[in-house]
Amino acid sequence: MIDYIKGRTIELTPTDMVVECHGIGYRILISLQSYEGFNAKEDVTVYIHHYLREDEELYYGFCTKDERELFRLLIGVSGIGASTARMMLSSLTADEIRNAIIAEDINKIKSIKGIGLKSAQRLILELKDKVVKGGGSDTTLFQSAANSNAEEATTALVMLGFTKPNVNKVLNSIIKEKPGASVEELIKLALKKL
Repeated sequence: MIDYIKGRTIELTPTDMVVECHGIGYRILISLQSYEGFNAKEDVTVYIHHYLREDEELYYGFCTKDERELFRLLIGVSGIGASTARMMLSSLTADEIRNAIIAEDINKIKSIKGIGLKSAQRLILELKDKVVKGGGSDTTLFQSAANSNAEEATTALVMLGFTKPNVNKVLNSIIKEKPGASVEELIKLALKKL
């Protein structure tokens, strides 16, 4: 599976782009949010979601891993396809979508073309516990601190059945209090809070 494509921007429009990597031009579908992130950049790293069906194969590209993660959560909801999820990410920023889901703001979600009342309700119902305010900033905190203990604790807690956004949120608060905590300490403290 392709995680990202790093190369030179050959073409860029608000809906798609062509990135050349080692002599191969990849046509990648993007959201307006990613378009703004890639605009005026010649060398880019595009995070890929490979969409494969019997009759079509598409690459959806994102400026950040956070946006890709939200896209994957959206297409996991029954009735929300890849093109609708891309439309959502073009209409609202990732944080606006997250905040609307957390606040159960049906009208904001319904304002997106292609999303009706039932789809908006289903989206909120299915994603409310999976979405945490701030999204990908939790994982970047782990990486910037180079905290392998936090990553190990996250993996262990997710395997125990807790959702990753909730685990990240709890572990962030623990790391702020005890930056040098061991894996065992992190897991024990997180279990008390989860």
